[in-house]
Amino acid sequence: MSDWTSLWYVWLILLTVFLLLLCGISASCIKFCCQKKRLPVETFPRHPCDLTVIGIDSDSTAHSTVT
Repeated sequence: MSDWTSLWYVWLILLTVFLLLLCGISASCIKFCCQKKRLPVETFPRHPCDLTVIGIDSDSTAHSTVT
């Protein structure tokens, strides 16, 4: 049976996997923190609107046809 300390390539593989896992977790945390700080972007920009109001009195023919 071989000694675990003499198998340097096993330790190298374990260290590589651990570093990749640590980098992935760090990148996920940084991405999550950056998304929280960013202001929400409006998908549709607001445009000013014009509103026209026409007053109709009760004697008008337009009022009788509308009702």
